[in-house]
Amino acid sequence: MLKVSDIHEIYYERAGNPDGIPVVFLHGGPGGGLIPLYRQYFDPEAYHVILFDQRGSGRSTPHAELRENTTWDLIHDIEALREKFGVDKWYVFGGSWGSTLSLAYAETHPDRCLGLILRGIFLTRRKELLWFYQYGASEIFPDFWERYRDEIPFEERGDFMTAYYKRLTSDDEQTRLSAARAWSVWEGSTSKLYPSEDLMNHWEGEHEALSLARIECHYFMNNSFFPTENYLIENVDKIRHIPTVIVQGRYDVVCPMTSAWELHRAFPEAEFIVVPDAGHSVSEKGIASALVETMDKFKEKGKS
Repeated sequence: MLKVSDIHEIYYERAGNPDGIPVVFLHGGPGGGLIPLYRQYFDPEAYHVILFDQRGSGRSTPHAELRENTTWDLIHDIEALREKFGVDKWYVFGGSWGSTLSLAYAETHPDRCLGLILRGIFLTRRKELLWFYQYGASEIFPDFWERYRDEIPFEERGDFMTAYYKRLTSDDEQTRLSAARAWSVWEGSTSKLYPSEDLMNHWEGEHEALSLARIECHYFMNNSFFPTENYLIENVDKIRHIPTVIVQGRYDVVCPMTSAWELHRAFPEAEFIVVPDAGHSVSEKGIASALVETMDKFKEKGKS
């Protein structure tokens, strides 16, 4: 555990070779937390992998806390970990919200990045949020959408995010939990090309659902604390010299490929890999293979 503010302590872990190539892993959500699978993308003999549960997530405390929980607080925490372990520069690896945070961190501290590995690009713009939480993805997964929709009374469905935020921040525990489960299971239901019951069950869990739903909705109601709508693209010139690989599932419904394509257009120096038979999840075969191959290439580059 690392104390990062008067309120927050973050859980971190290290894997692999302490003398290896440093890489920091940024999980999704925000609020998603770590799972053991996330260590499997890195050769443990070659890499020194630092992973952590972002504020309010996983084993970090206090759980599902919204105070002092912004993008800039998380960037502060990444720097605190880098300094704690005496890392000068490292690779930054993140998918979904982890790609958002990776870009924001790199644009703030470009001198600390050996390279970026970005998967399932999410730029947190209003159009992306409306697609997934209001109308769009609902047309592709109408069966799974019903539970998310039915959590909210008809008269509040013109703005699902605001309606959910009201419930996720309610003083009533059962109201919070019911909304959190509906929100989180919707995401879990749509994350893979072939929907996974195991993933849905994971997000049904009280601990997992509360942090994901509360923290995501908190960020999304606040433009993820960016000063402008298109902040990450507007500042991409700061990082175009950094070796970068973008891995995107063609049929990603959670973070549709249009955002990855726009990033690619603004950042043509980055290698852009489209996985033709994948959705959003980091564990899908084609995405996992592309990420492992990318880290193996960077490993070889590090030896030369």
